[in-house]
Amino acid sequence: MSLTGISQIFITKMSTEDIEHIVEIEKEAYGEHHWSKSSFYDEMSNKLAHYYCAKTPEGELAGYAGTWHILDEGHITTIAVKNKYLRQHIGEALVVKILEDCYKEGIKYLTLEVRVSNIPAINLYKKYGFTSLGTRKGYYQDNNEDALIMWTENIFYDKFKTKFTQNVKNLKTLIEIK
Repeated sequence: MSLTGISQIFITKMSTEDIEHIVEIEKEAYGEHHWSKSSFYDEMSNKLAHYYCAKTPEGELAGYAGTWHILDEGHITTIAVKNKYLRQHIGEALVVKILEDCYKEGIKYLTLEVRVSNIPAINLYKKYGFTSLGTRKGYYQDNNEDALIMWTENIFYDKFKTKFTQNVKNLKTLIEIK
């Protein structure tokens, strides 16, 4: 373990065997208004969907994320990290994987919704070039909280790629991503 906690993480494609553990993290992260098992099983057969898991060297599922690729846009549908692994760069490693995947697939823009109160997530997204372009009023069912709608500029622009490359370099000094 590094000073910040976990020192190595493995990013894998999500499989049906991961879903039981993913639902546990869903409940922990989102309470009773979380995605169901069947939602994740449905996503596994969705041709637009790209889902990943972050696993510890011991094989424990520490987090997961998903995105849909629609034409030249990606929509981050979900991202969550197990509470005991928060603030250990797991979510950041997943965002990096999503962006790398988008580069490979020719996806130019990414979007997502995030709770207006989730300052750590908002800061992570800003670090990776997302900016807020509005809100969805009452978006979250559990407490009627608003969501920020965040977008990137074209990820193939030199300015974006330079920032991304530097962020990844900095991240890799903190955690080894396999």
